[in-house]
Amino acid sequence: MTVRPPSLLVRNVEVGGRIVDVRVRGELVTEIGRALPRTAEDVIDGGGSALLPGLHDHHIHLHALAATELSVDVGPPNVTSHGALADALRSAAGSTPPGGWIRAIGYHESVAGPLDRYALDDLELGVPVRVQHRSGALWILDSSALDHVRTRVAMDSHDVGRDVTGEPDGRFWRFDTRLRDGIPPVAIQRHRAALETVRDRLLGFGITGVTDATPDLESEAIDQLSVLAPIHVQLLGAPARLHLGPGLSRGPRKLLLRDHDLPDFDTLCAMIDPDSSGAGREAVAVHCVSRESLVLTIAALLQVGPHALDRIEHASIAPPDLDPLLVEVGVTVVTQPDFLRTRGDHYLQDVDPGDIECLYRWRSLEAAGVPVVASSDAPYGSDNPWTVVRSAASRETRGGRVLGDNERVPARRALESLLRPLDRPDSPARRIHVGGPADLCLLDRGVDDALEPDGDCPVRLTVVRGTVAAGS
Repeated sequence: MTVRPPSLLVRNVEVGGRIVDVRVRGELVTEIGRALPRTAEDVIDGGGSALLPGLHDHHIHLHALAATELSVDVGPPNVTSHGALADALRSAAGSTPPGGWIRAIGYHESVAGPLDRYALDDLELGVPVRVQHRSGALWILDSSALDHVRTRVAMDSHDVGRDVTGEPDGRFWRFDTRLRDGIPPVAIQRHRAALETVRDRLLGFGITGVTDATPDLESEAIDQLSVLAPIHVQLLGAPARLHLGPGLSRGPRKLLLRDHDLPDFDTLCAMIDPDSSGAGREAVAVHCVSRESLVLTIAALLQVGPHALDRIEHASIAPPDLDPLLVEVGVTVVTQPDFLRTRGDHYLQDVDPGDIECLYRWRSLEAAGVPVVASSDAPYGSDNPWTVVRSAASRETRGGRVLGDNERVPARRALESLLRPLDRPDSPARRIHVGGPADLCLLDRGVDDALEPDGDCPVRLTVVRGTVAAGS
């Protein structure tokens, strides 16, 4: 159980290049200096290790991350063949509670080709199953799961896949919110505990703030995120007029562009600026993973006019000839460098060779004047920020190939992007200073050692608003 001390003194830590003591009273840093006298307070000896502001993950999906705690991974490198897929799902079927479903994640076509209801039916699992594609954009349901859902969810959307007879084939694109209405409550009852597990793991990584990038969150889903406290959560999918509780804030409005069904130019302009209010519009965070969606978004932002807080989520393929336009519209790019490690070998097979050098660019975007920050996109990427930072520096695939050597950035620069404010990721990294918030991350070593390519998680403890929330 966490107990707030009257004050906290962290001795012998490296802050901004010098060894100091840091005193915390309440929720603020109140003193920084050498050999501060002890008062009635808890004392932690840092042993010369680095003390940083708490880390921020600028793009994460908290509910989906919690759901992974209740899921079976059926994607590479854990599952790489049809036989291994069958074994993984049959094993999960054996431990599925009565009335429950198998929830599988991480699927990629390299495992067993394209999936639909019929391919899953052939496995004869005996319980309903839904499989999420690695991209997060597609769910595949077997026939028993589909029969359950189709009595509760309308099947008239063009986001529903069809077989040659016109019947739903079990494939659903960007259907998460609608599918939720058709899922039985057995799994939902375990969701809160899974969110608590996510909270504890993020705190253990030194994370004190996150931006949840899930679009169109309902009020119940937002209320459930209160369990993430004391981590601060900025929401890109919160309705504009919904009151948010403590520890939650509203960020730019998330716009999810579906690459298989992109809006036309006028429609996207209206999505960005629904009231045609020009400079008075709210900021947007636009999901762009293809060249086409990025070009369309830039054109629309040029038409409606920029907002200082506009963001491009992913910019997965960003051709350099668009850089001047990205600067002109003033967006911040929120990138996911660890995808190069986890998916890079498949990118080399699946992505047009001319686009390989455009994948998850960083160094050249910054050189052109475009602010860039790292994020995890967990659960679709690793939720470990130290892995994300190391991937930004190496850009190596699991197979040892380097994708875009000239886009590497020093690990320290990548780490500093995780120290930028949630609400202004284009701003400089936060620094520990007197009068600043006591959201702190104490490492068990110096920063350079913490960023070694083969290092583990270097976090010794995490302090949020003056309270030790993880570690000791």
